[in-house]
Amino acid sequence: MATIYDCSVDSELLTGMRLARAAIGRGELVVIPTDTVYGVAADAFDPAAVQRLLDAKGRGRQSPPPVLIPGIPTLAALAEEVPQAVTDLVQEFWPGGLTVVLPAQPSLVWDLGETRGTVALRMPSDTIALELLSETGPLAVSSANLTGRSAARTAAEAEAMLGDSVQVYLDGGEAGAAYDRVEGKDSSSTIIDATALAAGTGPLRILRHGVVSEEQIRAIVGDQLAPSDAAEPASTETPSDA
Repeated sequence: MATIYDCSVDSELLTGMRLARAAIGRGELVVIPTDTVYGVAADAFDPAAVQRLLDAKGRGRQSPPPVLIPGIPTLAALAEEVPQAVTDLVQEFWPGGLTVVLPAQPSLVWDLGETRGTVALRMPSDTIALELLSETGPLAVSSANLTGRSAARTAAEAEAMLGDSVQVYLDGGEAGAAYDRVEGKDSSSTIIDATALAAGTGPLRILRHGVVSEEQIRAIVGDQLAPSDAAEPASTETPSDA
């Protein structure tokens, strides 16, 4: 039976992190806090674990999970091409609520679903998530909810939806609260598509509006961002990043 570990208690934090690392190593699922929403995590390089994640959420392979990474250097290791505009954005907004879709390194041995050769990457601003990522490496992480339901803001909300499909729940308090206070907006990450820019065939596009605003992005990249009428509104069918 899955257990929720209160990471504000030192003994539970140590136990929960140890069990979370072990669960990831066995190809099982773990729920972790992030700065945006709670995420359900699996080893990004274990296809069976990624499929277990999709099954737990009730999602198909046409909705591949994003990948959380421990730092900016991992970006170049997982993406085939990183335009300067993307480098500028991640230097400004990572760790934080910005997810970037880029062409994946073709040499990577993984199966995240029907990605069409792309990968969605983010470095979260959460100490628990970053500590786990530093020990496990990149994790496929999607919002900790059933498809069609609101993303979990607490570990208890995640457990109520995902139950025993997850082995370990790490409770880091309410997710997204800092964005609520500072930004007063949806606590989901903003997702930008940089595949056309990387290929030299078009500008950046916003796939989902979130905690990093269009104005903030445009202040960094200028006219390399497509006009707002080309952006797609947030949707439960948009890649559900944590």
